[in-house]
Amino acid sequence: MRAAHIELTPTEDDRRIARYAAAAIALSVVEAAIPMPLPGVKPGLANIITLVVLARYGWRDAVWVSLLRVVAGSLLLGQFLAPGFFLSLAGALASLAALGLAMHLPARWFGPVSQSLVAAFAHIAGQLAVARLWLVPHDGLIAIVPFFALAALLFGLANGLAAAKLLEDAGRTRQ
Repeated sequence: MRAAHIELTPTEDDRRIARYAAAAIALSVVEAAIPMPLPGVKPGLANIITLVVLARYGWRDAVWVSLLRVVAGSLLLGQFLAPGFFLSLAGALASLAALGLAMHLPARWFGPVSQSLVAAFAHIAGQLAVARLWLVPHDGLIAIVPFFALAALLFGLANGLAAAKLLEDAGRTRQ
């Protein structure tokens, strides 16, 4: 009996998502090498890519880029199915859900910076929920919430400004 042969033909959308996901994965790998003062706190540089994709191509593409980044990044860093993977996945899912809601807010007042802040706080909330329910089932976890909230504020603001700048520059080059 002959084995079935399946051939998949990638679309231009598939190629675009792959390019953005590759950029997000590269930023995740670079970020993993940056020492941080508090475990679990990272700048979230790959979220800049997610914000750009959200603005240019919509939520569906942003979901693909973000989830591909989580899975492939964890595979490259040797963390697939480790606790860090689940924390990252929970943060990404919470962030994507928040972005899905935030993108329907008036664009006049809610652009990449506010979306980034919403996503950063949702990301931290998702991670802390998983940490509390699974890894550290103790109320002492609440003591570190202010540090994570400050990190979400600072990194969310910085990433949002970077995404806004990239979108502005891309808009200028198209004209």
